[in-house]
Amino acid sequence: MTCTFSTEQITALSAPLDRAKVRQREQGRSQVSYLEGWQVIAEANRIFGFDGWQRETVALRCVNQSERTIGREQRPGWGVTYTARVRITVGEGTGAQLIREGCGAGHGIDTDLGQAHESALKEAETDAMKRALMTFGNPFGLALYDKQQREVTGAAGGGAARPANQPAARPTALRVVPATSAPAPHRAPSTQEGQREATSKTEPPAAATAQVAPAAASSQPQPDPGLAPLDQATVRQLHATIRALPSPVLEGFSKAFRKRFQVPADAPSIADRICQRRHHDWIETFLVQHSSNRAAQPIA
Repeated sequence: MTCTFSTEQITALSAPLDRAKVRQREQGRSQVSYLEGWQVIAEANRIFGFDGWQRETVALRCVNQSERTIGREQRPGWGVTYTARVRITVGEGTGAQLIREGCGAGHGIDTDLGQAHESALKEAETDAMKRALMTFGNPFGLALYDKQQREVTGAAGGGAARPANQPAARPTALRVVPATSAPAPHRAPSTQEGQREATSKTEPPAAATAQVAPAAASSQPQPDPGLAPLDQATVRQLHATIRALPSPVLEGFSKAFRKRFQVPADAPSIADRICQRRHHDWIETFLVQHSSNRAAQPIA
């Protein structure tokens, strides 16, 4: 029995990768395009559902630990490297499931040996997870393996992805353009017009006026997408995911949600407050951070 994706999931998995989600880093003498780990987890939650996929680290090994100098000050420190193998399972626990695996490596450099191990371990697991999820399609980075990036869309003219630390281009300022009135076509005056012109005073020419070039975009305020309402199916899925959290995590979640969205202290529940897109995005970020914190815990 095989795992069957819904029509919506197939559409999402087949869609091109949004270039706005792509980041770049220098590797050797070239630029490498990649997706950040949290972005890949968020996409998996969006497409498969918060409870529709699982991640399991099936192998983790420290392959190098050596002393080295760090930075321009040449401080004594450590270099650590881990390799990992991660298994991704998509589908309900009692139904059909689809399993993919991926391998990755991580490197940690720090003056503290424990911190170097932690950095290398987390990087290796994240790298392996991204390689496993990549096999599901473009939203997880498959499109980046094509050197021409034909399945990466979102930038005009197919330009390169904007690095994470590079600000977006500012809109062009308005220009004041002087404009002069066009002269009227010359014609011979009639007899009466000639008499009036001879007896009237000569008026000065009209002054040139200035006009403001129209703005590229409307000045009307745009609606906040974060205030868009959630459909009932999404709300029910969020409620089910939240109820499944361990008690300490659930308590921390409730306190953080109340503080973030200013829920009154006398409100008995926050369930009815989860109704907008901004609530969904905040909850997704909270769950990603919780997942990352669990992955960072030492392995027995």
